[in-house]
Amino acid sequence: MLAYTVIHTVFRVYYALIILRVLMSWIQVGNNPITRFIYETTEPVLGLFRRLIPPRPSFPLDLSPIFAYVALQLIESLLIRLVLYF
Repeated sequence: MLAYTVIHTVFRVYYALIILRVLMSWIQVGNNPITRFIYETTEPVLGLFRRLIPPRPSFPLDLSPIFAYVALQLIESLLIRLVLYF
């Protein structure tokens, strides 16, 4: 059960970082260590989805956070099933 708790907690924190990044893109935030940490931590995953599904000029919304969130939920679910199975 410890592995379940660790996996669940790590993914929840990462989900929160993605949501914070989306919120920070809507408002003007300064360049501080917390902002840099959030951007540097979430960019590998969000950048991957941005490359897979590039933004279109006719649709200016960045959908990478939504796709990343769904993909991470699938990965979390698979990891938890593996942990509970073994």
